[in-house]
Amino acid sequence: MKGGVKLLDAQAIKKSIEYRQLIDALMSDKEFADIVLYNGNVVNVITREVYTADIAMKNGYILVVGNSENLIGPETVVVDVTGKYLAPGFIDSHMHFESSMLTITEFTRLSLPSGTTTLVADPHEIGNALGPVGMKAMADEASVVPNHVKLVVPALVPDCPDLETAGYDVNSKHMEDLLNYPNIIGIGELQGFSNAKHVYNNTPEIITDLLASTSYAKSLGKVVDGNAPELFGSELAAHIIATGSRCSCHETTSKEEAVEKLRQGVYVFMREGSTQRNMAECIRAVTEEGFDSRRCILATDDMVAEDLQKLGHMNEIVKRTIAEGVDPVEAIQMVTINPATYFGLDDRGVLAPGKVADIAVISDLNEMTVDAVFVGGKLVASQGELVIDLPEYTYPDTVKHSVKRGPISAEELQIKASGNSVKGRAIELILDQNLSGSLEVDLKVNQGVVQADVNNDILYMGCVERYGRTGNVGKCFCKGFGLKQGAFAESVAHDTHNIMVIGTNINDMVTAVNRVIEMGGGIAVVNNGRILEDLRLPVGGLITDELTGPEVSEKVASLENVVSQQLGGTAHAPFMHLSFLALSTSPKWKLTDKGLIDVNNFKILPPIVE
Repeated sequence: MKGGVKLLDAQAIKKSIEYRQLIDALMSDKEFADIVLYNGNVVNVITREVYTADIAMKNGYILVVGNSENLIGPETVVVDVTGKYLAPGFIDSHMHFESSMLTITEFTRLSLPSGTTTLVADPHEIGNALGPVGMKAMADEASVVPNHVKLVVPALVPDCPDLETAGYDVNSKHMEDLLNYPNIIGIGELQGFSNAKHVYNNTPEIITDLLASTSYAKSLGKVVDGNAPELFGSELAAHIIATGSRCSCHETTSKEEAVEKLRQGVYVFMREGSTQRNMAECIRAVTEEGFDSRRCILATDDMVAEDLQKLGHMNEIVKRTIAEGVDPVEAIQMVTINPATYFGLDDRGVLAPGKVADIAVISDLNEMTVDAVFVGGKLVASQGELVIDLPEYTYPDTVKHSVKRGPISAEELQIKASGNSVKGRAIELILDQNLSGSLEVDLKVNQGVVQADVNNDILYMGCVERYGRTGNVGKCFCKGFGLKQGAFAESVAHDTHNIMVIGTNINDMVTAVNRVIEMGGGIAVVNNGRILEDLRLPVGGLITDELTGPEVSEKVASLENVVSQQLGGTAHAPFMHLSFLALSTSPKWKLTDKGLIDVNNFKILPPIVE
């Protein structure tokens, strides 16, 4: 058309046609709504109020929020929601599918009925194991599920190249390919510059490479997530600048940190997962200091299948936030309009004309009881159950067979010393945190091998490189799991995902590690040389595509019960807790395949004090 606009993008043409149909329905008497939610209590996250109105939907979009009588035609489905609350679908702004050991499809099966309609996932874990091929496979699966799944990819793998070994090395040279791939909307947590001062002093080339990646992402209008545990002042400022000055942080663990970061313009992702629970502390910046909550966002980071099935997902996190004294509508803002604003997801996060019709129907606002869920104007869940069939996605062989080393020997896990006793170094587990402590403990030596002290909960711990690149085995001691006998091992170990093992004796640890190797990745629990129970994780050694979400929930619960009842373990979610003791960017001490890491000082320590 002369003087008109030529639209070349097929998606833009489709949306233009859909929007024209919305306008026709609103302005003529020939088009009508597909569905009308009649007489509900609308949760308006723009004005922070609740009022009675209808919501009319057509073609997957919201037509109007208000009186919808003139939009009801002969084929319009009218749902009376009198007394119910209507909120935008919830967004989890930072999470890892791999931590649940579930595929995207099975995570959707467990999370969608509780109102979570959008997931922003960081495939950092499969990226460490397999590189771009793993991240792209996950992005491909995101295309087939009914909910909205977007990925933010790592700009650097591994996070600390001098301190750990990943299955694949990722840097700025991979960003053009990844950031232009479907369903990838930006760069994920910038862990490579978490320990800002030591990275600057010891590996400054990492900063240069990260800036190349983040600058390119920003040139595309894409987001860059931060990761700034315990950073203040100039170090925090440097980290913010590295992300492109629009920074987020999901590693904030104290009110003091939250106050500092909010003052500096950081979006604080208040984490509340299965083993990392920081929301109650972070929210004090709002409840006690009266801070504006527009940059406060709720996220899970890591959640196990059993919690998803039994507790719920973002609705549970909102409920906990309300219990901390936050107004329900303000808490809902933290999982709707706040994250949508941060990510630039302009089509969702609020109930307004032209927005995607993702709606949670809630019967109890304080308890966050979700009765029904609509995605794109279609009912997908009711009374906690899916009412749709989920499509199938088959992961290619290229993301399997990631364990490439042979069996380990007892000698490789032993810590040797002369004399009758030594002072050993032990990582102290801190429950429900990524942070860990550091201990020096007195230990006996028997025939040149340092002994664990089971009576005082000082256990052996090892980290076995599994990709066949180095053959490294890191080892030290650990306190906090409470095992009285046996051992367990897993190929889930943030973030490089080598094989972590903990135990009371070396022989059982060897058996557990070798079972994980034999399975091509997974979890194994052992006592007296016998494998008590195991779980195979064939996708990157991180995810099972052989079980449904409920089956994974049941299986992991059974494994945890074996650790508790037969090995005497006292830490809940022991596999998740162990996996984070390999996180080399989180203070104070961690264990990688290269050894015991003093995170604060960016160096490798021997397991024995010399």
